[in-house]
Amino acid sequence: MASLRTVEKCTPKIPQSCSKPTTQTKRKIASLPLPISRRSAILISVLPLSLTALPQTLLARERRNRKTIPLEDYLTSTDGLKYYDLVEGKGPAAEKGSTVQVHFDCIYRGITAVSSRESKLLAGNRIIAQPYEFQVGAIPGKERKREFVDNPNGLFSAQAAPKPPKAMYTITEGMRVGGKRTVIIPPEAGYGPKGMNEIPPGAEFELNIELLQVIPPEGK
Repeated sequence: MASLRTVEKCTPKIPQSCSKPTTQTKRKIASLPLPISRRSAILISVLPLSLTALPQTLLARERRNRKTIPLEDYLTSTDGLKYYDLVEGKGPAAEKGSTVQVHFDCIYRGITAVSSRESKLLAGNRIIAQPYEFQVGAIPGKERKREFVDNPNGLFSAQAAPKPPKAMYTITEGMRVGGKRTVIIPPEAGYGPKGMNEIPPGAEFELNIELLQVIPPEGK
């Protein structure tokens, strides 16, 4: 009779022998993988292949949105500067001798040290976002003092434009209106041994340029 009582007991190793499964047994059964159809298995197997066939536009967008661009993705200009086009413009191209309007930002270790978006009016020390205008290939610095600017109060005052790095006068060549370019500026092409604002002397920094307008040279 002792053997009969043993058979009637639920064996933990074989849940099917229990007439009333315990809570633990129910959990084990619920965690078992569900069967999938042959069609679902085929779709899952080809999913990685479909991901590699994404449209080039989506890949380009993802590339532009990356915070850090690998150095090997940069191109090298004729004067040895490393640059990368975040956005390729579709408008007129900037060529040597043409007058261009840009917005530029000099960034050092995540800090915007110099920016055309923060030009200051001498009267009242107002801050405005006025594009920087210069001639591609010209001697840097001649455009810093602009004549007069009409501010919102109806008054006229001279404007002190920010000083861009000299590399900007050449690296904009070839850009198209609407384009955005980031450039690695070495000290000799930047602010040299003096530095500028938060950029220390002899420091390398990042220059971001947005080309807004191109005026072709006279006679073209």
